[in-house]
Amino acid sequence: MRGMIVGEAAEREDLLAAAVVEAVQGTSAYAGSIFLRSRDHRSIVLAATCGVPPSLLGGWHLIAVSSRIPVAVAYESGRTVHLANAEETMRRYPQLAMALPYAFGSCSVPVRAGGETFGALAIVWAAAPGSEGLSKAQRRHLRTVADRLGNGLAALRARTGDPVECAPGTVPVETPAPSAAAVRVGLFDWNLDSGIFSVDDALCGIFGLDPDAFDGRAETLASCLHPGDRAAFRACVREAVGKGRITARRMRVRDRSDGGGERYRTIELRGRVPEADDARAHTHLVGAVVEAQAGSAAVAAVERLQDGLFSLAPDGRVTYANHSALKLLDVSADEVMGRFLWDVLPWLSDPSVEYRHRSAMISQTPSSFLVSRSPDQWFSFSLHPQADGVTGRVVPTARPPAAVAASASPPTAEPATTPARLGVMYHVLQLGSALTEAVTTNQVCEVVSDQLLPAFGGQQMAIYVVRNKTMHLLHHTGHHEEFLDWLHGVPLHARLPGTETLTSGAPLFIESQQDLAQGYPGTPMGQVSSWVYLPLIASGRPIGTCVLGFDEIRHFTEKDRGVLTALAGLIAQALERARLYDSEFAVAHGLQQALLPHRLPAVPGIRAVARYLPATSGMDIGGDWYDIIPTDSGACLVIGDVEGHSIAAAATMAQLRSAVRAFAAASHTPGEVMAGVNRTLIDLDCNLLASCCYIHVEPRSAHAYAVTAGHPAPLFRRPNGTTDVLGLEAGPLLGVDQASAYPQTRIALPPGSVLALYTDGLVEKPGTDIDVGIDRLRASLAHARAGSLDELADRLLHNARGSSYRADDIALLLTEHGSGHGMSVT
Repeated sequence: MRGMIVGEAAEREDLLAAAVVEAVQGTSAYAGSIFLRSRDHRSIVLAATCGVPPSLLGGWHLIAVSSRIPVAVAYESGRTVHLANAEETMRRYPQLAMALPYAFGSCSVPVRAGGETFGALAIVWAAAPGSEGLSKAQRRHLRTVADRLGNGLAALRARTGDPVECAPGTVPVETPAPSAAAVRVGLFDWNLDSGIFSVDDALCGIFGLDPDAFDGRAETLASCLHPGDRAAFRACVREAVGKGRITARRMRVRDRSDGGGERYRTIELRGRVPEADDARAHTHLVGAVVEAQAGSAAVAAVERLQDGLFSLAPDGRVTYANHSALKLLDVSADEVMGRFLWDVLPWLSDPSVEYRHRSAMISQTPSSFLVSRSPDQWFSFSLHPQADGVTGRVVPTARPPAAVAASASPPTAEPATTPARLGVMYHVLQLGSALTEAVTTNQVCEVVSDQLLPAFGGQQMAIYVVRNKTMHLLHHTGHHEEFLDWLHGVPLHARLPGTETLTSGAPLFIESQQDLAQGYPGTPMGQVSSWVYLPLIASGRPIGTCVLGFDEIRHFTEKDRGVLTALAGLIAQALERARLYDSEFAVAHGLQQALLPHRLPAVPGIRAVARYLPATSGMDIGGDWYDIIPTDSGACLVIGDVEGHSIAAAATMAQLRSAVRAFAAASHTPGEVMAGVNRTLIDLDCNLLASCCYIHVEPRSAHAYAVTAGHPAPLFRRPNGTTDVLGLEAGPLLGVDQASAYPQTRIALPPGSVLALYTDGLVEKPGTDIDVGIDRLRASLAHARAGSLDELADRLLHNARGSSYRADDIALLLTEHGSGHGMSVT
């Protein structure tokens, strides 16, 4: 799969950005998001946003398709999910309401084209209790936008061949909410020889001129200025010729909005003469006219106020604070600009402060609260949100009554302490949900690192498990490769933090290297400054230790410690379940591999290779099998599939494989072989059905005879590369009726032709007709460039191997005919 080039990536980003903006603007929403399916189709990934940043909406960048989240339900079901208000959200989707307990409504629609679903689009709006949400016309508009996006993505894929899917680490395209412009900028090109001005529409607007009527004369522009500034305007030419540029010149332009009265607005003129190597050198002055509108005046007015005023970006970072606010908060502008107030000021670090901001932004409702910096120093904060940010006000206030003070944000007793953020609770919810879906130990470890490190700000994570009473590294993530490598192979009774936390059952929170050196002298520290050691104990049995590392000193609050301790039990249970799964999975699939042929027999005139890929879901084994049976006149090619994934399915598969071999050895015709196997399956009384395809190849005559029992028809590639699905007369599934007959079809096999026999796991996908999958495999076989039959098999299985999720087993048997001596490769 080739990488997406810059132009195609930009086109895709433009499609996403345009769609999410149109969705938000065409409804009463203030925010929107687009999710696209992941490469394994098990999740949807955040691809684009407009308005409120993703961090405020729970931080969901990757959502499992099976999650009870509206946008995931819209993707999976193909239906519109409309939640008019918070009450309906709580009733229908309590998990979402728990994570985002605010007054908002939402609507999610699938993004699809041609019966294929690519993702989902969701919008969010402020919703008072009892509100009815979007109108039918607005919902129709949303579906139209989503369908247009789906068609655009499908067309882009068809033209470039690049997939629609997103990788989990995709950085979403973000479009900020629109805001009122504080500055207007007009551009000009002034020909100093002719005196002609070439200007854009914005400059005409600043001067109050009609762009179509402007005559390009400097005198016309000068006439719009205050009479006292016209000489300065002409002096710009002399300055530009002499210095090569115009320093910022402030002038007053007549405000024509009041009907031509003597009102003026201040503008600023900047320009330069291009360098000497420019063809227009010394004849042109290029530059801009800047009108700050009310911006500078507003800043001056705000700075005069005694009240503290500040502005926050949608995600909560400080974008402006007046002098009074900085004085009241006792900080400098450099300390707070671009940062969160609750990260800078310890006395604002209680999670309730962050909660107030999040609540105001998501519900788009003003919020007020009291905070104490010390027992005798109180401040009143008020937040006034819009989609593009929050205006805040802070004033000192008298100590409130005891009842009010009890509900206010308390002062932080230990200024250096960093408390648990609200985002931590959202990550906890996600961790619990994700762990229920993680099946293997590797998946559990990935979920823990993806959720736990961002939630608590850690940089390193390692999970050690106990084997034979010693510690063994199971998983590590982070940029310090040597993190805790000394713990590997250490006996469980050693006096080290990684072992003592497990033997005692109590978590260890080590906040500095000094604390580590004092408690455990000689323990390697590396470049880590703080550690958390969590004992993983399941059903009273020690499983292992989960260790978090922090590059900077970290102080852990009681809330941090409580949450991490609770999560340790959750992780231990998930890890124990996953280890059991891994062992059963290994045993089951080892058994199935033992039932399949270890080596294909060599048959003159036939080259053959086979591949088998187990399913990645479920602990049981399947009933797929393949075989080649030599005969006096050639060979019999067999592929089959017993329904279900269980030991019974595998046992039945082994019996059917033996039955096929027995009937083939008795020189029965293909139709008689299949009829005999059908009777054998019914006599087994296992209540299972099976499909099978059987082809008797005769290399000397370059012909074959094929029968099928409810199995997908093989593919046939001719020597010239044209490839078709064999038109076999299909018989019924095995195990349905003892009297079933299986008609055979004669096939010509010219030298160099290829047969491909496969099971439905290779071509069947949920929600897609199997004929579509078969046609894709046919096209792949027709166009695959391979130097050998082995390489051809690998190319046909490339996508299946690359997927982290396979719902069914896959068996593939390829044969090339009339190509010399036989060869077997498995």
